[in-house]
Amino acid sequence: MSKHMIWIVIYLFVLIWSGIEPKDQFTWFLEVAPALVAVPVLIATRKRFPLTPLVYVLILIHSLILMVGGHYTYAEVPLFDWLAQLLGSERNNYDKLGHFAQGFIPVLIAREVFIRNEVVKAGGWCSFICICFALALSAFYELIEWWVALLTGEDAEAFLGTQGYIWDTQSDMGMALLGAIVALLVLVKTHDKQLSAFKSATD
Repeated sequence: MSKHMIWIVIYLFVLIWSGIEPKDQFTWFLEVAPALVAVPVLIATRKRFPLTPLVYVLILIHSLILMVGGHYTYAEVPLFDWLAQLLGSERNNYDKLGHFAQGFIPVLIAREVFIRNEVVKAGGWCSFICICFALALSAFYELIEWWVALLTGEDAEAFLGTQGYIWDTQSDMGMALLGAIVALLVLVKTHDKQLSAFKSATD
């Protein structure tokens, strides 16, 4: 079985599980929507602009995080309920993992697109611009959450995942910023190696 087929099987298996009797159907759709959009985009660009294996794996991981959050809602993921009790906290912090990933994964996607399209060379400025991109994406997602809450005329608590925390929006963006920085600190060398190997294979 090819790596692409393994990717698809894992994605579909978790997606189907996620969609079976989720905590709230509307919240499930809202949370999983980015993962549903990602697949057609990846299929459409696979031949024209295939990505490095690292980025494909990261996109899958991000999709799985969204699917788990969509199934339970971000405030009620069982493992993070258990962790909250273990740490003596009342807050389920799975949403913070989701927002960390919201910086961790997009920053590498942006880096790959920017470098391969020669928008900017690898280095300090590239890292800075990619972090700015990830943070802007996180801020835009917070706006989407706000718009959805306004348009649906509902409290949208399950989708917003604030759990009564007044600084939730700011901390969400802070986690995305942290995720973007951590990704660049730990994965740039691996990413550069795959980019070089990819360039050699396509030349």
